[in-house]
Amino acid sequence: MAFRLKRGSVAPVTSALLIINAAVWLGQISPIGLDITYEFFFAPLLAMSEPWRMLSSGFVHDWNGPLHILFNSYAIWIFGRQLEPMLGPLRFLVLYLTSIVGGSVAVLWLSDPVVPVVGASGALFGLMAAFFVIIRETGGQASQLFGLIAINFALGFFVSGISWQGHLGGMITGLLIAFLYAKTRRPNQLVGQVLGIGVIWAAIVGMTILRAGMWF
Repeated sequence: MAFRLKRGSVAPVTSALLIINAAVWLGQISPIGLDITYEFFFAPLLAMSEPWRMLSSGFVHDWNGPLHILFNSYAIWIFGRQLEPMLGPLRFLVLYLTSIVGGSVAVLWLSDPVVPVVGASGALFGLMAAFFVIIRETGGQASQLFGLIAINFALGFFVSGISWQGHLGGMITGLLIAFLYAKTRRPNQLVGQVLGIGVIWAAIVGMTILRAGMWF
């Protein structure tokens, strides 16, 4: 798997994920919207009893207006159209989904246990961080991208209602996966890449169990 910096054009997984996000949001603003949001959001105290929420929360957004989903969708589209052709659909999907769950782990450790969170921002920060790593690995200029990531991350501290914890967790997860991809991109390193992803997921599960065990 060699990284090739080329114009993003074919990104079926990115498109499918954005369609799912949009469909879920339309459901959220429908007459049964509260039920959908209630079934998908994540709050740290639910991590052990309903662990799927650590992933499903990345597919629901603020139902009070379209700005949240529009911003996330636009940014995911920009980065997804670049990353997916470089990584391939499966690796890109693993990066996206694992970044969501990694964001939830940070929320689990750093947020109020009873405050719910929603949104694909963990995935977005994972994509931005991964793109930063890949640009550096291919010898590109990443200073402007670093500034974009820093500005968006800082907003989480100054704008109410934004989970900086989810941003942080998604970003760290994206960095780890991108470094793994970069160091195991030759065809004969596929087993090492799969094992590395397994280690990351084992760490996610272990940190979730450890944190939840402090409450029960």
